[in-house]
Amino acid sequence: MLKPVTLRGHLVCLEPMTLDHVHDLCEAASEDRSTYRYTNVPDGLEETERYIEGALKAHSEGSVLPFVVRHNDTGRIVGTTRFLDLEVFTWPPSWPPGASKGTSPANPPPPTVAEIGSTWYAASAQRTGVNTECKLLMLAHAFDLWQTIRVTLKTDARNVRSRSAIQRLGATFEGVRRAHVPASDGGIRDTAYYSIVASEWPDVHKNLLQKKQQRR
Repeated sequence: MLKPVTLRGHLVCLEPMTLDHVHDLCEAASEDRSTYRYTNVPDGLEETERYIEGALKAHSEGSVLPFVVRHNDTGRIVGTTRFLDLEVFTWPPSWPPGASKGTSPANPPPPTVAEIGSTWYAASAQRTGVNTECKLLMLAHAFDLWQTIRVTLKTDARNVRSRSAIQRLGATFEGVRRAHVPASDGGIRDTAYYSIVASEWPDVHKNLLQKKQQRR
């Protein structure tokens, strides 16, 4: 299980999710919900508590690292995001060099590949610089600290708004997985897949920094 970590930026701070965030996260989700048609966003205190409990359970099992997003200027929680599908590749004994050094049950190896997802923001934080900085902080953590080789991003194929946001990051479209999972609106979801690989990270990083500067 990866230890919780705090990622600090100029505009937002990504804090490890805890049950102490139930009320604040519920408040963020209670703003205009019209953009949540294709996104799993809890509605009300009970759903928000179950939502957080599910994320914390998945974290204890080693599959996710969940955050809440706090706006530095207002101090308010304005959404949530997480790393998920964290996977450590099993390499041949001699590759990569030194891969087994410094790891133990208390200090597990970092993920070889990861996904960024389960992301949603309060209506007041959408179409601001919040998402750009969140993705910049998380991608930098994955590629620069973990030395991850690929980060996946995916969304309901019908979610044009989300797909546009992912494409603006500089992620590469991989295709659509048909009839993939139950959809948040009760149907069956086709999922659009995108990715960023380590060799693309320098250009993506530059692109995100430029977008961040433009938002200021």
